[in-house]
Amino acid sequence: VFGKDINLILVLSNLSSDRKSVRVDMSASTILYTRRAVAEILKAATSVELGPKQGKHIRVKIPYTHYGKYLTTDKRIQVTALCEVMRTHGLKLLVEKTIILEDTNIIIKLPRRVVVNKAVTLEISYANPLPEPVSRCVLLVTLMNQQVKINLARLAPRERSKIYFEFTPRRAGPLQLQVDFSCDKFSHVKGFVTIAVAPA
Repeated sequence: VFGKDINLILVLSNLSSDRKSVRVDMSASTILYTRRAVAEILKAATSVELGPKQGKHIRVKIPYTHYGKYLTTDKRIQVTALCEVMRTHGLKLLVEKTIILEDTNIIIKLPRRVVVNKAVTLEISYANPLPEPVSRCVLLVTLMNQQVKINLARLAPRERSKIYFEFTPRRAGPLQLQVDFSCDKFSHVKGFVTIAVAPA
């Protein structure tokens, strides 16, 4: 989840009956959706001895403090591990994983029934998932082809807050509501719901 430390486990297994010595070079970078690297956030190397038919786990931790300021709005991190089996004429294996960090920031609560030409109040809750305060918070609400910009108070670390948004639907049928939350540390955290508007 965005804002938290990332914990990964690399599993190495020796399927042969010989002892193996493996060198592992690990790296991680924030990337765009096109896979183009933005910034390297982790570089580490270790060596592992594997007995016959033995497996071992290598734990890797990427703290939020390492990746936070380099993350793009795509919220993607590419992790690679180059595993080289020593004394085997350069036998190598490359393992890659792309991590897409999830947002759990926006929660939209609707009343049980929404009727045309009757005022509706929605509850929109938003959060700061980071271990540091954020300021210049803005919520952009898009509904019925109109945008409403709402300036919000700063949020303490890991704080969740909410606002109430009132509107009156003018026609029956599905209505899409989109919410976009931005602040000084991250931007464009989105949430949306489809509202079923009943006839009067």
